[in-house]
Amino acid sequence: MMNIGFIDYFLDEWHANNYPQWIRESAVSGFAVTYGYAMQDAPGAGLTTDAWCKKFNVTRCVTMEEVIERSDALIVLAPNNPEQHEALCRLPLASGKPVYVDKTFAHDLAAAKRIFAMAHAGKTPMFSSSALRYAAEVDEIKAKAPRNDLHLVMTRGGGKFEIYIIHQLEMIVSLLGPGAQRVMSTGVPEAPSFVIDYGGARATAAMVPGQFSLAAQYDTDKGIAFGEIKSAFFVRLIETMLTFFKTRAIPVQEEETLAVIALIDTAKKAILVPDTWVAVEH
Repeated sequence: MMNIGFIDYFLDEWHANNYPQWIRESAVSGFAVTYGYAMQDAPGAGLTTDAWCKKFNVTRCVTMEEVIERSDALIVLAPNNPEQHEALCRLPLASGKPVYVDKTFAHDLAAAKRIFAMAHAGKTPMFSSSALRYAAEVDEIKAKAPRNDLHLVMTRGGGKFEIYIIHQLEMIVSLLGPGAQRVMSTGVPEAPSFVIDYGGARATAAMVPGQFSLAAQYDTDKGIAFGEIKSAFFVRLIETMLTFFKTRAIPVQEEETLAVIALIDTAKKAILVPDTWVAVEH
């Protein structure tokens, strides 16, 4: 059995509350969430760290050093607080043990580059991804149309921009790669939307109410549209994560993760100057 340690800003949040069961039930067997550490208790009416650990039968570690020492693999969570990831990653990425960093990887591109530099310095295998990268619908498009054949990718989905835009951009970068050149904001403050220019191809991302959806056009006149994404993308994310813990083979390359964060940075700038192209910083 490989013991997984959770490292979080606070543990009573949606990902930490669901990952333990999904890990136990995964087709990639031999793993359990055994140890937990949080910088603070959950705010408001959320569970304290002690109460969360008791509820999920996890051993609470008082220090980050303890959870790192006792675990075989590490998950850095804080999915809605990427501004905490740099501090939360510093010791795990010096450990040499495989580390998964939950979405959104970093709050800006400069921090993302510093986190990867930590992993390189510590010779620690690490990856990060939105679960939507592992939607079966994304793989179906990849099977029908290589990157060079895609002309347009369209995504949409609801939620707060700062938390949920990652899911659309992860699908776009997974399909079109890390070569985006510029971004234009075409939405309104209540519903941000964007056009992303790749030179030979384009993508659109729209923050509108409803489930995430995906469509693509390729060749001259061929296309595929799924409407709502209905595949079990979290199941596939967990399988990918556990396989990574077992093999240490990194499933998402650094260049693509940095490209996603660069697009988020650019989208934030583009919102301030609607209908104007803003160059993507790399």
